Amino acid sequence: MEDLLAKHRKEQKDLQGRITQKKKSATKKTRKGVNDECERMQQELSERHQAEIAELTGEPTAPVDGLENLTVDDEPTSTSDPVELAPRDAEPAPAATPENTSSRVKKPNRQKARLARRAAEQAAASAAAAEEAANQKNYRGDEKEIMEAVFKKLGLKEIEVNPDGHCLYSSIAKQLDDSGVGLRPDPSRIVLQPTTQSRIDTVASPQHDGYRAVRAVTADFISQNKDDFEAFMEEPLEEYTRKIRLTAEWGGQLELQAIARAYGIEINVVQSDGRMEKIEAGDMDSFDEEEKRKRVVWLAYYRHSYGLGEHYNALSKIQ
Repeated sequence: MEDLLAKHRKEQKDLQGRITQKKKSATKKTRKGVNDECERMQQELSERHQAEIAELTGEPTAPVDGLENLTVDDEPTSTSDPVELAPRDAEPAPAATPENTSSRVKKPNRQKARLARRAAEQAAASAAAAEEAANQKNYRGDEKEIMEAVFKKLGLKEIEVNPDGHCLYSSIAKQLDDSGVGLRPDPSRIVLQPTTQSRIDTVASPQHDGYRAVRAVTADFISQNKDDFEAFMEEPLEEYTRKIRLTAEWGGQLELQAIARAYGIEINVVQSDGRMEKIEAGDMDSFDEEEKRKRVVWLAYYRHSYGLGEHYNALSKIQ
């Protein structure tokens, strides 16, 4: 019996998985037909399970997976094994005898049968959901663990930056200030617009509002070197650089390239899978070794660990 019940539970679970998949792929036009088909499949499985248990135990009906048996068998095939009935609105029937025994059977209680099927479906759905949750990959925990291992290996410590859309620029601004490179790039690399000059001059704290200056420098550099960037944009250059300069639009690969070239720095990005991406300025031969070491910026790039999505934190070498 235990083997049969285990088999039934597995079949119920497999069926629920098929039902869930069918309902997910249903459209508004096919939803009713899919629901009817799923109900029919569930009913057929329940009836087969009851029949298998009855055959094994030799009883007319039997519970399925611990649920109360809420249906009755079909009409007996032989009058030698009669079913005793108490007719509705009648006196209690006398003791069964060959003369007064009726071959009639009780009508199935359809409402109770529906409740039983619904309970079975809910139990199977709960089991499937629990299994799915148990097998769900812990992306956030895995990402943190991988990143911390890389930080330890490279001798880096993490500096938290607000996940507000400016995180890339804030992380760069802090390290430019800490290293002594500063927020104002070399004039030989870029000609700054007057508004950009003003933004740099009015930065109160590189750690808190330095992103404003880095955003403006990035927009200026892309505009002045549009042939290197425009082909990778999905919108007009003016709109693209306006978002960099005036909104909290997230920065990505193009912005990192522009920042590295505008400030003459090397940017190392530790990825969420443990890889490290190096973005070079391309012309650092004029710097001596000490200046080159000063012009290295480290970033941690996360995909899953922050509620708003992708995020950059600043990194610094442990002294």
